[in-house]
Amino acid sequence: MTLCDALVGLAVILAVSLITPLRSEAQLAGKVYRVGILGESAEDPSEARLWQTFRSGLKERGWIKGNNILIESRWAEGKPALLRDLAGDLVRLKVDVIVTRGSIYTEAAQSATSSIPIVFTIHADPEKTGHIASLARPGGNITGLSIVMTDLNVKGLEFLTATVPGAKHIAVLGSPDMPSYTPSLQALQEAARLSRLQVRTVVARTGAELETAFSVMARDHVQAVLVLGFGPYIAARQRVADLALKHRLPTFFSFRNHVEAGGLMSYGPDFNDLLRRAAIYVDKILKGAKPADLPVEQPTKFELIINRKTAKALGLTIPQSILLRADQIIE
Repeated sequence: MTLCDALVGLAVILAVSLITPLRSEAQLAGKVYRVGILGESAEDPSEARLWQTFRSGLKERGWIKGNNILIESRWAEGKPALLRDLAGDLVRLKVDVIVTRGSIYTEAAQSATSSIPIVFTIHADPEKTGHIASLARPGGNITGLSIVMTDLNVKGLEFLTATVPGAKHIAVLGSPDMPSYTPSLQALQEAARLSRLQVRTVVARTGAELETAFSVMARDHVQAVLVLGFGPYIAARQRVADLALKHRLPTFFSFRNHVEAGGLMSYGPDFNDLLRRAAIYVDKILKGAKPADLPVEQPTKFELIINRKTAKALGLTIPQSILLRADQIIE
């Protein structure tokens, strides 16, 4: 082989080595990924706005629906018993990642797959429910954003009793179907013990059971109600607000849309911010990151919302100290 032939051969090898990565990148760029959403309701305007924020977050990172990404959505519509089947649908579609609303949705997705990445967006307490190993090192195929509801509920109990002076008999409305139900109750019961409050747990597994639940609370002469965050309650939030007013029960919520519907007060994170940040997780996972290596993040901003119109209807005067802390007062 002459020196000239050797140089030509080397040039060919170099050219091929330069072209191959370009071809690989082009193939990667040409792939259309599937993202599954497991949420509560397709018809609820509040829910729709949250998921639109998530889609906008994806678009900001170059993920264009119908171009390089497809979104498959499944909705519980107030029927948590359907969630496992809905999660199974997404697995059968071979989505590349499943994005869930909170703990009950995450548990359904976890039961359906141990390999497809799962990103939760508004999880009550992923560590205490056993969905992750720890916030810093989630392990497995699940990560996302936690609102650490167990701590928020305790804070909510403080706000509620400060708003209703003299209230010592507090009802906690929730459902054992919630993975976060037990840790939430334990935290509230301990806080109640330290504050010498009596906590009465009342169960409603569906929106249809809410009327009975409120009748039980009224019969037992509870003085205020703390409502745990639960999909069916969100879907029936107008009904919850109406029942609370009917039975003249001051009620605290974790989600502001309950207060917009007529509930008394809420304290919780900016959910739009959480959904926007969830898009960052999905972007990283689609680009090759593993959920186990992505630490769980928490909210950076919390909002106290008060409905003064509802307070007046209940004959309740909100203390000035609480009004001064409010981020929004609905008149």
